[in-house]
Amino acid sequence: MKFATRTIHAGQPSEPETGALVAPIFQTSTYEQESPGQDKGFSYSRTNNPTRQRLETVLAELEGVPFAAAFASGLAAENAVLQAYLRTGDEIIIPLDVYGGTYRILNKVYQNFGVVTKQIDTGDLKAVEAALSNKTRLVWIESPTNPRLLITDIAAVAKLAHARGALVAVDNTFATPCFQQPFDLGADIVVHSVTKYLAGHSDTVQGAALAKEAAVFEPIKFLQNATGAVPSPFDCWLTMRGLKTLELRMQRHQENAIAIANALDGHALVRRVYFPGLASHPGHDIARRQMTGFGGMVSFELDGTLEEVVAFASSRRYFTLAESLGGVKSLLCHPATMTHASIPAEARAQLGLSDTLLRLSPGCENAEDLVEDLLAGLADVASARASRKPVTAAAR
Repeated sequence: MKFATRTIHAGQPSEPETGALVAPIFQTSTYEQESPGQDKGFSYSRTNNPTRQRLETVLAELEGVPFAAAFASGLAAENAVLQAYLRTGDEIIIPLDVYGGTYRILNKVYQNFGVVTKQIDTGDLKAVEAALSNKTRLVWIESPTNPRLLITDIAAVAKLAHARGALVAVDNTFATPCFQQPFDLGADIVVHSVTKYLAGHSDTVQGAALAKEAAVFEPIKFLQNATGAVPSPFDCWLTMRGLKTLELRMQRHQENAIAIANALDGHALVRRVYFPGLASHPGHDIARRQMTGFGGMVSFELDGTLEEVVAFASSRRYFTLAESLGGVKSLLCHPATMTHASIPAEARAQLGLSDTLLRLSPGCENAEDLVEDLLAGLADVASARASRKPVTAAAR
């Protein structure tokens, strides 16, 4: 069964009692039992729910593994993985360019429990090998990373990690299973912010953690129930509806990202464009090898001042200034003050996160409209400079 067919058919038969093509939402907290301890597979919706079970089946099918657990957010899923496998004195390796929430939970929460975080360039295999030790429990990979879209050779890192007895977890949010299959590359665990491309419509918050081995999955599944960070049945139903168009949407996201990257690359007011589909991207060859598409995200550094960045970001017509990504409506984010604001300024500078970096999540609009919107904003910056007037964030 091909990927697009799986998004529509895998784990989603018609409802057996009525024949309803779309399964109902089981909006219930508890279930009748025939006798004490004798239920029909469901006892309480924190533990399990038919709608959530359907979603977990679909997610597992799309990643090509038997096990998936849905959570109330991407960070809830991430926390379950970290809590399952990190103890006092253990070490975790993470990328230099990492999601701000991952940085925060490790440095503000798990550090208090004696967990050691080693933040390195995971694209540098020598650096990975040097960082691995007998205390390394997890190697955490983002590929592409958030927000600079850097690429890690997942198969090569997995080989190094497994040789030292460490597990490999891959945040596959940006690529999605449509464009990247981390388990085929050696990953032990995959995590998603389902909020983003999988749900795809900016109307629900959700996460997921998946594994291919029962022994790896069981501690995560236990924590899903024990800590209770589960999504509502309605949110699960919304995600299943979104997943049916995942391949179609990812194709459009990528087409728009390519058009934008090409338009920005070489522009006089753009210092650098980050998009793995560009031949100039340092991870282009690896991305081409381990991905079936380059994804829908583009980041770039404006060759200007913070004032100009704020004006540009606040006055776009089609790119809404907001956190998150992966929806059908285009979003624009300034990581330094938004998604990565939890990272201290000095640390951001050391990690290469410039204050003039902007992250774009092209939606499913027309590519020409999106490109025109961005180029018009750059033209406004140039015009304001030429007139030597203060740049303002006037709405279009």
